[in-house]
Amino acid sequence: MVEITQVRDENFEAEVIRSDLPVLIDFWAPWCGPCKSIAPVVEELAQEYAGKLKVAKLNVDDNPVTPARYGVRGIPNLILFKQGTVKEQIVGAVAKVRLVEAIERVVG
Repeated sequence: MVEITQVRDENFEAEVIRSDLPVLIDFWAPWCGPCKSIAPVVEELAQEYAGKLKVAKLNVDDNPVTPARYGVRGIPNLILFKQGTVKEQIVGAVAKVRLVEAIERVVG
């Protein structure tokens, strides 16, 4: 089973910006219903794209600096980074196919 990386403000640069792999980061909070509903999909994607995509989660309540930097106002908010640059941003609990399309454009 592939581990989903837990990212914090302190290690965001190392884990996401400087990652050799593209990164899908899920900005979430424990009280967020839609975040809970999309979590299993995010876990499936981590398995399916193992070795091609790093999947990470950042709790917005515990780490307010990074979401503010990227304009995260609504959650769940999934951002795809490649070589430190935002390539795709998806807000809300969307269908898995929508996430796969975005990942394929970045990982391709």
